[in-house]
Amino acid sequence: MEPAEYMKKALELAKTALGYTTPNPAVGCVIVKDGEIVGTGYHHKAGTPHAEVWALREAGERAKGATVYVTLEPCAHYGRTPPCARTLVEKGVGKVVMAMLDPNPLVAGKGAAILRKAGIAVEVGLMSKEAAQLNEVFIKNMMVQKPFIAIKLAQSLDGRTASRTGKSQWITNEWARSYGHYLRSIYDGILVGINTVLTDNPLLTSRIERPGQDAPHQPVRIVLDTKGRTPLNSLVVTDKTTQTIIVTTSLCPVEKMKALKEAGVRVILAPLQDGKTIYLPDALQLLHDEGLTSILVEGGSTVQGSFFDARLVDKIYAFMGDKVIGGTGALPSVGGCGVDELDECLPLVYDSAELHDNNVLITAYNANREGAMFTG
Repeated sequence: MEPAEYMKKALELAKTALGYTTPNPAVGCVIVKDGEIVGTGYHHKAGTPHAEVWALREAGERAKGATVYVTLEPCAHYGRTPPCARTLVEKGVGKVVMAMLDPNPLVAGKGAAILRKAGIAVEVGLMSKEAAQLNEVFIKNMMVQKPFIAIKLAQSLDGRTASRTGKSQWITNEWARSYGHYLRSIYDGILVGINTVLTDNPLLTSRIERPGQDAPHQPVRIVLDTKGRTPLNSLVVTDKTTQTIIVTTSLCPVEKMKALKEAGVRVILAPLQDGKTIYLPDALQLLHDEGLTSILVEGGSTVQGSFFDARLVDKIYAFMGDKVIGGTGALPSVGGCGVDELDECLPLVYDSAELHDNNVLITAYNANREGAMFTG
C-alpha cells in the first residue's frame, strides 16, 4: 500500500466518530511496520483515549520503529488525557506522518516539535485538504470561536420545498431522507423556525444506525421562536430523547418562558433585529456559549432565507428530488429578502455532486466563510 492509502484508512476511521467527539476533533490513526498494518484507532468521544493511544495499544511492541499515520498533529498538552506526542516518543516509533498541524494557534506545531526533538522523522501535509474538510467544524471553532453553520435544503428540481397547497411529502426519496438523518447525527444542533414546529410538529432526532456506534448521536434541538409560540404539547417540548433550546426574545411573555423552563426546555433570550425578529449573529454566539460548535439548519423557507440574507452560511447540502412542482404560489426552498443584484449573491464553491436513486445531492461551501483552511 502507498502512504496515501494508509492515510485514507486513518481518515475513514476518524469519520466513524464524527459528531461524537465534540468539542474535540475527529482523529484516526494507522500504524504500519514493514508494510503491514499493526495498529489502528480513532478518538471515540471527548474524555476518552485519543486515536494514537488506541492504535499503540493494538500494535504493542511492534510500534517500535513503526510509521504512524495520523489525521491531525498529535497533541502536546495535558488535558483529560496525556499528550500523545510524548506517548509516541515513549513507544519508540520511527516516523510520524500527519495530515495537518493542529489548527489551534496556541499549540500548532508543538506536537511535531516534541517528536522531532526526540529524533523521530516527521512529515506534514499528506491528504491535508481531506483532513481539514473532515474537521471543518473544529477548525472554525478554533480560529474564530463561532459555530459552523450548515444549511440542508430538500427541494424539487425547480427549487420548491412545497406545492402551492402546502404538500411536501415526499419531494425527495428514501435515500435522501436517510442521509438527512446521518447529517443530524454529525452536527451538535439541528435548527428550525417556529412555523416548522407549528405546521409539522417534528421530533427532530436522528434515527439512523452508524457503523461502530451503539446509538445515534442526538443533536440538540433548536427552535427560533421570536414570540414564544411553541406549544407546550409539541414534540420538541414533550420528547426527552435530547435537549431542546428555544431561542426567543423580549416579545415572548414571561409566563410562557416560565412554562417552557418548567417543562425542561432551555430558553435563551436573544436581541431583536428591527424590533421584529431574532438577531441571528448574537443568537448564534449565545448558542456557541452553550457548547454548540456546529448547527444544521433544516428550515423552513423563511429561516433558510434569513441565514442567507445574514451571510451566516458555511456549507450547503442541497437535495433535489425528481420532480418539478411549478406554480408562482409554491414555496421556495430559500425565502427571506434575497438579493437585488446578482453580484450580491453568496459566492459558492461546489464540492461534490452525487446521484442516488434518481435524486441528487449537491454539496457547496461559502467561498468567503470564516475559519476556512481550504477553498472547497
